[in-house]
Parts: sequence; structure tokens; C-alpha cells
Amino acid sequence: MVSLSIVTFAARVPMHWLLLGEAEEGGFGLNFSLLDTNLINLVIIIGVLVYFGRGLVGKTLAERRSQIEAAIKEVEDRKKSASAALAEEQQKLAQAKTEAERIRQNAVESAERARTAILEETEAELVRMQEAASQDITSQQERIARELREVIAARAVAIAEDRLKSGLNSDAQQQLVEQSIASLRG
Repeated sequence: MVSLSIVTFAARVPMHWLLLGEAEEGGFGLNFSLLDTNLINLVIIIGVLVYFGRGLVGKTLAERRSQIEAAIKEVEDRKKSASAALAEEQQKLAQAKTEAERIRQNAVESAERARTAILEETEAELVRMQEAASQDITSQQERIARELREVIAARAVAIAEDRLKSGLNSDAQQQLVEQSIASLRG
């Protein structure tokens, strides 16, 4: 940064820029050359701005620098907290995945147990139904056999009565009665 004051600058500027040369007109006067005077005015304005504006610009730049540093620090803090939050959420996600896998495994095991229990229950019910059907068949067979025996016995008795009536005379009847009495005594 240029730190020249107006006095320092004026001491270095040759006098022939400010005054008309003595040789030209032979006296003291002002230089009305547009280029020379604009250059001098520009140097003076820049010198004044540097002298008086140096503190203002420095202060403004220092404030801006502190604002930028604060913003950078805030962004870094946010980044750190976001990174910590991300790590925490990733850990929670991993735990949730582990828990979901455990729940899924439990569900598979529970479904397998239920399937096995249903199969066993179905097999037991099938055996019970087969036994009941077998008992029904056996009881039906016994009932039918009993009814057949009764019918056959009734027919045999009827046939025997018919034959006895037609084939037995009184002597044969008397002899049959005596044999029956003898078998009852003995």
C-alpha cells in the first residue's frame, strides 16, 4: 500500500510542473496545461484518499475479515455437528438393520414352529378320524353280524319247526322229549 502524504509527494514533484518555466515567459505563473494539472490533481486526490482513507479501509477490511473468519468458523462448527449427526444416524441405521434382521429371523422361526404344530395337529386329527371311522366300521359290522345271526337263527328255528311238525310223529316226539329230560338231569 502506498503511504505517501501530500507534503512528501509535493516535496518530490519538481517545481517546473507547477510553475511556468522562467525561461519561457520570464516570470512566475500557473501551468494551465490540461494533462499536467490533471495528473497533479489525481496525485493529490490519491494522496488524500490514502492518508485519510487508510484507517477507514483498514477498519472495513478488518471487520470484513473478522466476519469472514466468523462465518468460516460457524461453517466448520456446522460441518462438525453435521458429521457427528451423520455418524449417529448411521449408527442408528445399522442398529435398525440389525433389529430388523433379528425380527425377520424370529418371524421365520415362529412361522416354522407354527407350520410344524399345524402339521402335527393335522396328522393327529387324521389319525383320530381314521380311528373313529374304523370304530364306526367295526360297530357297523358287529351290528350287521348280530342282525344277520338273529335273522338266521329265526329262520333256522322257523325251518326247524316246519320240519319237526311235518316229520315227527308222536313216538318220535315222545322219544325227543325223553332225551331232552335225560340230558337236563345228567
